[in-house]
Amino acid sequence: MSENTYFRFSNLIVAVPLLAVLSIWTVYWLEVRFQINLNQYGIYPRTLVGLRGLLLSPFIHGSVSHLYNNTIPLALLLAALVYFYPRVWFRVLCWGILLSGIFTWIIGRPSYHIGASGVIYVLASFIFFKGIFTKYYRLVAVSLIVVFIYGGMLWFIFPIQEDISWEGHLSGFITGLLLAIFLKAQIPVPHKFKWETEDYKEEEDEFLRHFDEDGNFIETKEEIIDDENPLKITYHYKGSPGNEDVKSQD
Repeated sequence: MSENTYFRFSNLIVAVPLLAVLSIWTVYWLEVRFQINLNQYGIYPRTLVGLRGLLLSPFIHGSVSHLYNNTIPLALLLAALVYFYPRVWFRVLCWGILLSGIFTWIIGRPSYHIGASGVIYVLASFIFFKGIFTKYYRLVAVSLIVVFIYGGMLWFIFPIQEDISWEGHLSGFITGLLLAIFLKAQIPVPHKFKWETEDYKEEEDEFLRHFDEDGNFIETKEEIIDDENPLKITYHYKGSPGNEDVKSQD
């Protein structure tokens, strides 16, 4: 698979982040519009009723600031996932939501855990580690960009703030790492130059023949002789007025 075939724009790159953002904002609008509280549909660890939050909790947010803080990274990371990993993005998203929710349900405090931040940690972790594991230069570059922009999120996988579900963040981070390890992603075959192929021989390289063993340039002069079509040069001499042109041929 070539790079041009693998890395190409599609409508999903815009549609998937847009749908995700519209979903979480619509749920919050419904809460405000009808004066309801959906927090009880979040993940409540180690209870049967809390299992419903595995699928519902990413859509529920406690405040506008909570919703806003998750909107931009969710949209950007989803777009990056769909574009750079078009073959596995759906599996990463589905397994990421499910597994991060299960881990939160197991290790979380007895409280309702809500918000899309766990999914965001899944995406950031997967994109970073998968790019490093593949060693493909474009994906490694994306990994470094993710670290540069969202590297500060790493602190929030630790219990440094009481009202933040660090368990959900940690679960998302671990889930992204596991998916990067076990989920196979097809990557494009990088272009190889002639000297990178296995059957390359230096002594047959026309360019290297112009250099000696020490790397010094060797000037060569080659005469091009074509016996079948010899080169003909015709000269025209224009004489003084009244005289005919003199034509000579070599």
